[in-house]
Amino acid sequence: MSEATQNPHPNPLNEAELAAAEATASTPTDPLADVQAELTNLKAQNADLADQFLRAQADVQNARRRADDEIAKARKFAVEGFADSLLPVLDSLEAGLAIPNVTIEQIREGSEATLRQLKSALERNKVVEIAPPAGTKFDPHHHQAISVVPAEQEANTVVTVLQKGYQIADRVLRPALVTVTAPK
Repeated sequence: MSEATQNPHPNPLNEAELAAAEATASTPTDPLADVQAELTNLKAQNADLADQFLRAQADVQNARRRADDEIAKARKFAVEGFADSLLPVLDSLEAGLAIPNVTIEQIREGSEATLRQLKSALERNKVVEIAPPAGTKFDPHHHQAISVVPAEQEANTVVTVLQKGYQIADRVLRPALVTVTAPK
């Protein structure tokens, strides 16, 4: 019986496996060739990993440089918004000074309008007044006591505000200068 009649439907996987086994059996394995092939493979992997490392390192340096540039720009232009808010105040002052033969009433009216503009600009930029009313408990974080006076109110409370203070966000720019009551 011929081989074709014994196996009418040859399995291609079995034939491929047989061919690979015969090729392996016909060529003796050379340990030196195997090691050299593995070394070549490892060198290629090493080169790939070194390239990936250099690219990642460059990305980190670029990100750091961009962040430094952004910080420098933020510092350089931090007052830009605040200055922009003050320009109308400057314009009003210059316009008021340019008017010849001004009356006292016009000066007062212009000064009040300019003061409103200035207060509005400060408020837009989160600069808040510290002006405690009389009787407010003295707070050394927001107030600076200039003098202690006897008064008919509770001890260590504000009697008068000599100069308003200001804060931006939670940071005190200038404490309010106040007189406080003497302890009894």
